[in-house]
Amino acid sequence: MGKIVILGVFVADTAYRAARMPKMGETILGNSFALGPGGKGSNQAVAAGNLGADVTIITRLANDDFGSMAMQTWENANVKGAIKYSENSYTGAAFIFIDDATGDNAIIIAPGAASEISVKDIQDNSEIISSTDVFLTQLEQPIDVALEGLKVAKKNNKITILNPAPAANLPKEVFGLCDFITPNETETEALTGLPVRNEKEAETAAKFLFDLGVKTPVITMGEQGAYLHGHGLVPAFKVGNVVETTGAGDAFNGGLAVALSEGKSPAKAVEFGCATASISVTRAGTAPSMPSRQEVEKVLGM
Repeated sequence: MGKIVILGVFVADTAYRAARMPKMGETILGNSFALGPGGKGSNQAVAAGNLGADVTIITRLANDDFGSMAMQTWENANVKGAIKYSENSYTGAAFIFIDDATGDNAIIIAPGAASEISVKDIQDNSEIISSTDVFLTQLEQPIDVALEGLKVAKKNNKITILNPAPAANLPKEVFGLCDFITPNETETEALTGLPVRNEKEAETAAKFLFDLGVKTPVITMGEQGAYLHGHGLVPAFKVGNVVETTGAGDAFNGGLAVALSEGKSPAKAVEFGCATASISVTRAGTAPSMPSRQEVEKVLGM
């Protein structure tokens, strides 16, 4: 069992399905609504916990109903929490629009208490980070906090993964702290200025990230799979009809972290992440879509 520490946020997902997004000032009827647990860090923790890893999430919540939802979600996935509570805020929430025809999504996040995650929170949890195998973070909490987490993990010779989502301008020193960086096509273009539509373009963009200092760039490419620098495209698995793509990136990152924490090679770890994501898109929701270890191993023929 590998040990993973995840710095990230929890938000309650409010998911609306409709034929299209309304125009500004317009009201349309939706086809369904669902309330459930979300937030990239939380989703990745649930993915890793369901896959059997020893997972701890560093985050902030408020003492409210959505905070209770977070704690129950993590308990169900055997995820431990290094939690601070913000007195004068709220547990975050996300508006998720899902196109009924394609399963594609558009998201607005109000992070609430998670926006108060601080550098001191990293310092207070430095012992947890120094005792892990893999440290994984994203950009839904302040960038300076993610940077501090990567610094502490790197100082202690831990495997570091940055999922640079949502896309943001990053200080150059971040890249040298990343053993792995896992942007999707849109995030890659934001970081490099280069489009990614196929394997050749992914190769060029991955080299750009490598030249910035990232040890092993990985570009996730949806139904095509994921491009691993120095290896090539690792294909996605077709395991059923696509229902919703919202949690796919989080499933990939959780699976990647688990495989790396267990000593798998980068190629095998990316393959494991692709299998995890391929199952998640066949289900509705984010955290609820994360597969079990048995399901992933079945896809991989293990």
